[in-house]
Amino acid sequence: MIEFFNILRFIAENAIIVFTFLIFGSYTILTVFSAMEMVHYMRKNSFVDYDVLLTSPLAPSISIIAPAYNEGKTIVDNIRSLLSLHYNNFEVIIVNDGSTDDTIQKVIDAYDLVKVPFVYLERIQTKPVKAVYQSRNKAFKNLKIIDKVNGGKSDAMNVGISFTDCQFVAIVDVDCVLVDNALQLMVKPFLEEQSYNRVIASGGVIRVANSCHIEDGRIIDIRLPRKYLPKMQVIEYTRAFLMGRMAWSRLDGLLLISGAFGMFDREILLKSGGYSLNIVGEDMELVVKMRRYMAERNQPYKVTYIPNPLCWTEVPEKRKILIRQRDRWTRGNIESIFMHFKIFFNPKYKSFGMLGHPYWFFFEWLAPIIEFLGLLYFTIIVILGFHNWYFFFLLLAFVYFFAINLSYFAILFEELSYHQYKKRRDMLKLMLIALIEPVLYHPMVLYSSLKGNYKYLTGEKSWGKMERKGFVAEAGKKKTK
Repeated sequence: MIEFFNILRFIAENAIIVFTFLIFGSYTILTVFSAMEMVHYMRKNSFVDYDVLLTSPLAPSISIIAPAYNEGKTIVDNIRSLLSLHYNNFEVIIVNDGSTDDTIQKVIDAYDLVKVPFVYLERIQTKPVKAVYQSRNKAFKNLKIIDKVNGGKSDAMNVGISFTDCQFVAIVDVDCVLVDNALQLMVKPFLEEQSYNRVIASGGVIRVANSCHIEDGRIIDIRLPRKYLPKMQVIEYTRAFLMGRMAWSRLDGLLLISGAFGMFDREILLKSGGYSLNIVGEDMELVVKMRRYMAERNQPYKVTYIPNPLCWTEVPEKRKILIRQRDRWTRGNIESIFMHFKIFFNPKYKSFGMLGHPYWFFFEWLAPIIEFLGLLYFTIIVILGFHNWYFFFLLLAFVYFFAINLSYFAILFEELSYHQYKKRRDMLKLMLIALIEPVLYHPMVLYSSLKGNYKYLTGEKSWGKMERKGFVAEAGKKKTK
């Protein structure tokens, strides 16, 4: 019996080691590809004059679509921020998804809106539209407000997509802050790739806005968050965007563009069916669905990502809100993986099917489960008295130091690229935070993932309440997001 148990121990411990090295090997490879892609992008675009698009009559039309639900506290500033973007051919569509607060009235008062006649060509089935508003002020002629029956975020975005005839749509969370030239930067990949690959979607880097100085929906002063939880998310976001999605863009295996800000080819978006309803991971599922549409018709296409920090968003400052957010992200990932499992190691889908989808299956979905089972396994053998402390602490030290080095590379990428945090002490703070992140932050993310898996198995579809501070006056006209 003891011999049999030792054999099981040998298999289990070697399986843990192999899986750990596979994960870290994949992270190392992604880091290398991300660096290559970033260097290539910055060299290619270092002398580009993006302002040409401001005067060019050939600039493609873009519709910014932002769903809003009970955003009364910040909606006026949010709209002002979107209207002030530097681009010459765009419209802003705010879809009020049946808000129960004063969202619609505040917008009516602030922008002198009136109801206008409308014909709704329901290109995607949605909840009914109650009214459409436009401003009597010519300064806001490119602003349109759609008031509809509540149907959820996906339904609201589908309404906005159906209401526009623009060539491209930019989907934005209404409470995010975009940099002035975000549309110029984001639309460029669509224009330069069209001769041989049709770009169907593109994303940019999302940054943490907590504690930043924001006035009238504009970033005035970029500051490192004061609280430790958002500080840790600064490192996490930098790793995810600069070292993760940049690499997958180069490998042509990108499955996700953040719902905070992404741009899409409207024609392909409609033909692939728009956003799916009754799922919690509509962002990832949309990109996968659009890629499938193109691949199954043998049409050459590309999904791109650029390293420019285009969008600033508020991240959770409380543990319970963070856990709620991440458990929803986990459920969304699982939905997308299994709704489109046909892609898994299917050569028909090329890099998307042979690399991207399997990576998300093994290292985004399974990895937290295997990590938990590894911890459970070691707890059991400690109780039974068969533990190997040398193996445990050696593996733990390896994991810890690899995680720190990965975070330090992310900070280095930030410094060598767009250097958003100008103060040296901010970089030192991030380096110190990186030392404690694996101990304090990672367990919360692991717990959230396990909770998300449980909720997925039990069929829970709720989003949970995502509390935000929004724009809050700090001193005089100062605001933070």
